[in-house]
Amino acid sequence: MGKFGLQFKASLGNVTNVRPVGDDFRWYLKLKCGNCGEVSDKWQYITLLDSMPLKGGRGSASMVQKCKLCSRENSIDILRDTITPYNAEDSERYKTILQFECRGLEPVDFQPQAGFAASGAETSSQFPEINLQEKVRKKRNSHIISHLLVHSGAHKSLFYMFQDWTDYDEKASESVGIYEVTHQFIKC
Repeated sequence: MGKFGLQFKASLGNVTNVRPVGDDFRWYLKLKCGNCGEVSDKWQYITLLDSMPLKGGRGSASMVQKCKLCSRENSIDILRDTITPYNAEDSERYKTILQFECRGLEPVDFQPQAGFAASGAETSSQFPEINLQEKVRKKRNSHIISHLLVHSGAHKSLFYMFQDWTDYDEKASESVGIYEVTHQFIKC
């Protein structure tokens, strides 16, 4: 059993308190089996609302799955009390915004989606519907982020374009935005 932290990094422009909204927020992950090293080829999501029983009555987890390659039962659980917002003072630095408790699994990639919210850095303006979803084709306000995925001893370079988010804070009479979004996982 291990804990992994999802670290978020972005350049914030006149916003703070970037956070997921609601217990139904979907955390899209790619997971690696700790037994055989198999990495899921598709995005899987978990929410705080998800609860599946573990074998043998040992409690529950957000997701319980059997590895397609080695058939081992693995689980991952969101640690609710570890969810923290990304604030203006965190801008351009990695900060752990969430932790997962993993049994036999390791998160290796995260895909930001819709469902984030933020507040104006100098005002009480609320921005409740922020979409940081990965884009397939390059857009004007996108950045290419390079990630290295280590699987079976080979380094595969994956390129993602994460959408920048921009808006206008009428109370402050200034533009606001979230730029250059990236992430990493750490062992806690």
